[in-house]
Amino acid sequence: MTVYTRIESPLGELLLVGEDSPTANGGTALTSLSMPDQRNAARIGTDWRAADAAFDEAARQLREYFEGRRTAFELELAAEGTPFQQRVWAAVDTVGYGSTVSYGELARRAGVARSDARAVGTAVGANPLLLVRACHRVIGADGSLRGYAAGIPRKEALLTLEGALQPQLG
Repeated sequence: MTVYTRIESPLGELLLVGEDSPTANGGTALTSLSMPDQRNAARIGTDWRAADAAFDEAARQLREYFEGRRTAFELELAAEGTPFQQRVWAAVDTVGYGSTVSYGELARRAGVARSDARAVGTAVGANPLLLVRACHRVIGADGSLRGYAAGIPRKEALLTLEGALQPQLG
């Protein structure tokens, strides 16, 4: 059964979607985390059930992250994707808190030819687990903040929170 909840965050209301899992802490594996106005964000299905308590652990960890007290998530993730996407997402998972990596380096980590960096970028853009699968840490080779399904300002905010970028004064 697909369940969902909405929680407030410094980036706006987050939509968390999950499915029952006997191995997940709290009994729910996270399948999607969407932000407001995100490209390809999850849409609540007519057969989905609101279940706030099913996401208590995820909500706690997200709160800790935004408070600067958590640098890694310990959640069961169950996002669907092609084998190529799964390989790229596994490489994204190797990019640590406060770090960034270029699309070319991510391709290398995923075992993909550097010439396929565009396909890697497409797979990163299809990540349904924004924030917890930290695709915001993937940047251009020149250091530019290229692409983020929830918008460059949110990517910048996340990287600033993690200390990978200096706050912009102005």
